[in-house]
Amino acid sequence: MKAAVYEKFQGPINVRHVDDPEPKDHGVVISVKATGLCRSDWHGWMGHDADIELPHVPGHEFAGTIELAGKDVKNFKPGDRVTTPFVCGCGRCEQCLSGNHQVCDHQSQPGFTHWGSFAEYVAVDYADINLVKLPDEISDVTAAVLGCRFITSFRAVVDQGKVSGGQYVAVHGCGGVGLSAIMIAQALGAQVIAIDIKEESLELAKNLGAIATVNAAQDGDIIEQVKMISHGGVHVSIDALGSDITCYNSVSNLRKRGRHIQVGLMTGEHVNPKVPMDKVIADELEIVGSHGMQAYKYPAMLKMITNGKLHPDKLIEKTISLQEATIALPGMNNFENVGVSVITSF
Repeated sequence: MKAAVYEKFQGPINVRHVDDPEPKDHGVVISVKATGLCRSDWHGWMGHDADIELPHVPGHEFAGTIELAGKDVKNFKPGDRVTTPFVCGCGRCEQCLSGNHQVCDHQSQPGFTHWGSFAEYVAVDYADINLVKLPDEISDVTAAVLGCRFITSFRAVVDQGKVSGGQYVAVHGCGGVGLSAIMIAQALGAQVIAIDIKEESLELAKNLGAIATVNAAQDGDIIEQVKMISHGGVHVSIDALGSDITCYNSVSNLRKRGRHIQVGLMTGEHVNPKVPMDKVIADELEIVGSHGMQAYKYPAMLKMITNGKLHPDKLIEKTISLQEATIALPGMNNFENVGVSVITSF
């Protein structure tokens, strides 16, 4: 098969022929029809993920058709259109048995723990608990943006944030995760304030339902701006970027008993951010992490998409080829694109 491979962190990425994957008895091999380009892939290429062994094929949010199925797979068969969350559970550990596959003790992640979806084929283990059948109404391209940023945002807003109608919600960082969170929170009836440094991203945030925007590069005191718009602070605030500044601002712009959700990955110099713990104590704030979503939780989200309440396709800026992705991936930290790029040509 053709795959995009890098042999050293921060090194060149090349499209070349490699061996096809083989399914384990409990797993499948999927023919990739579309796969999203995500900043988590950039983190992997930079060397921020300890699970990656070189040489490596990135890619972790994808949709496709099952090509081969192991002998122990019961609920899926070749020809099924499927996707999967970026965190796959083992089904046996304490976390999985409690329904929390997203923090599985033995989790696998295509594109991190093993070769991913920047290829014609990708393997997924423990298929019966990790695969999701796709409705006919949802295209492969749309499904390819669900597996990381959209499901992560959905769980962050719905399960971890417990957002409800009428609440004020701040979203710090209007990349794929942030824009997804804005769309989802707005669909639940929340009043969303979007914060970013790019006017193009803030304009898209408005189009997706934000009632107000704050340009962090121009508008002075971000915390006070958000508090003024939300009449004293937001009920829920999401750091969708992952930096010491966005994390601090997200906690600080909460109203009393508000909830901060950390979604953006904290890496490098941002791994131990400053947190206003005095405010956390005095105002009884909550700080909650959010890491992916379980496959069995997909139906509620898919129903909102097929019913027209959510439109993840609006996040897609362009489709690209696998060859173009070898250039686009290293440049992701430049934040030049507003929407999501999806690989559709291999």
